[in-house]
Amino acid sequence: MDPFGFKVIFVIFIVFVPLERLFGMHPEQKVFRRDWGNDVIFLLLNGILTKLGLLAVIIGTIYCAAWIVPASLQATVGGLPYWVQIAAVIVLADLGFYWTHRMFHAVPWLWRFHSIHHSMEELDWLAASRGHPVDQIVTMGVSLVPVIALGFSEWAIGAFAMLHLWQSVLAHSNIRLGFGPLRFLFVSPEFHHWHHSNQREARDRNFAAQLSFLDLLFGSFHLPRGQIPTIYGLDRPMPQRYGLQLLYPFIGERIFRSKPDTTGLAETMRAPEEAPRPNKPQFVTDPPCLTG
Repeated sequence: MDPFGFKVIFVIFIVFVPLERLFGMHPEQKVFRRDWGNDVIFLLLNGILTKLGLLAVIIGTIYCAAWIVPASLQATVGGLPYWVQIAAVIVLADLGFYWTHRMFHAVPWLWRFHSIHHSMEELDWLAASRGHPVDQIVTMGVSLVPVIALGFSEWAIGAFAMLHLWQSVLAHSNIRLGFGPLRFLFVSPEFHHWHHSNQREARDRNFAAQLSFLDLLFGSFHLPRGQIPTIYGLDRPMPQRYGLQLLYPFIGERIFRSKPDTTGLAETMRAPEEAPRPNKPQFVTDPPCLTG
């Protein structure tokens, strides 16, 4: 038994750390960057909380689907070739992810949960782990409900889950990898780094987790060629402590010890007139890239 996933974490570490050293999007960034320890706590504890929440979603979906979805339809879907099932699961799940993710940006009270994920000011392989459990459970739960209800095989869903994990780590990693022409189909690190950028023109863009063409389709694609983000995070710093970040959606501005911002979505990030904070890293080096 490995409830914390130490084996998977070790494999990810030995794969991505050397790649980030060799092909860093921001090569000045250290392996043990600022707030690295906070994200390790997220990685270990949130993994368990999220799994428990998703288990409840899966059990509830199976129970409800038995009453609502015809068994003949589930049998037909489950009998499709595995490669067809995997492709269909990825598309259906990422559609659910895209719109749920976009909703977490658009609805102020949901943004309070999602802003935890955007509080990082440096991105790397570990950054994917930082996220409020409510955010992670709802987003992934919405992605999984239709594919479970329709009867896709456990093998196909398991393959999707593994691909999603590695894609998420890659997308947040400090690797300059643009995918060339495939950048219009699949999410690359450069694509997702723009989603985390605090540059005004990039805000509320690039919502897809795996399929970047969804952002093209729905008008939220942002990937300026030959450029990389220089500033990440929120307009105002959020305390980099696991406990306070879990409580933030519920106690909000009180953890900032400052006057509350009453501008809705701007409460932690959306203050476009505010100049970048001087303590934020601004990387301008043009490092080597894995692709042309």
